[in-house]
Amino acid sequence: MREIDAKEVTNIIRETVIEINYHLDQSLFQLLQKAKQKEASEVASSILDDILENAKIADTNQAPLCQDTGVVVVFLEIGQDVHIIGNLEDAINQGVREGYQKGYLRKSMVSHPFERKNTQDNTPAIIHTKLVAGSEIKLKIAAKGGGSENMSIVKMLTPAEGLDGIKKLVLDTVFNAGGKPCPPIIVGLGIGGNFEKSALLAKEALLRALDDHNSDPVLAKLEQDLLKDINKLGVGPMGVGGETTCLAVKVNAFPMHIASLPVAINIQCHSSRHKEVVL
Repeated sequence: MREIDAKEVTNIIRETVIEINYHLDQSLFQLLQKAKQKEASEVASSILDDILENAKIADTNQAPLCQDTGVVVVFLEIGQDVHIIGNLEDAINQGVREGYQKGYLRKSMVSHPFERKNTQDNTPAIIHTKLVAGSEIKLKIAAKGGGSENMSIVKMLTPAEGLDGIKKLVLDTVFNAGGKPCPPIIVGLGIGGNFEKSALLAKEALLRALDDHNSDPVLAKLEQDLLKDINKLGVGPMGVGGETTCLAVKVNAFPMHIASLPVAINIQCHSSRHKEVVL
């Protein structure tokens, strides 16, 4: 049995929330550069220039990429051969508390849906925990902004609506969102399970590597087709028009009830702040 002090998790969370808020992932930076080279619209190209310049300034000055520094979301995989010394959930929230204070990151969490009182430390984090084989702890840590999250949906389709119904739902959702989620976006699509499972699938899809492809050929084709079709919508960077509305589409799927076709669309802004750490 391997022992891991929960304080190690606090340290990782503290440093990671600062890192992902200050530094745009290099693969994402390169994808934005490629998009700029292909963009035909002069205005859209200028917006992409601004996004790239913003990332450079944030990186150089050790400053947040965006004023919305997000809700912290953690997908936590705990090996069944690990014994954690201390309270793991408390340790995660302490890391958030320390990281947002140390990094001068905006605190955006409110404690009640109607009173809207700020918790003053960006806690609590949203934590999803899974028990797996092995003696490691894997943390997928994200800072998810409110603007893109507000454009996300869960819809219970009928099986008869099928693939065409899913495509239509995605395209309608992205088009109606316009510039609100700060495109160019990344789309996480969760299909199957049930109401809540589809949303988790979509959220976790956003944490996949930008250059990976679904191992299921049908879903891989859906990712490619949707990326192409979304970029035909003409929404463009920050909604100003152009060919660069979406940088990637990631689809995750799960078995479902014979009478159901749950579909969740989780939209991510162009910053896409996340990192995976293994202890």
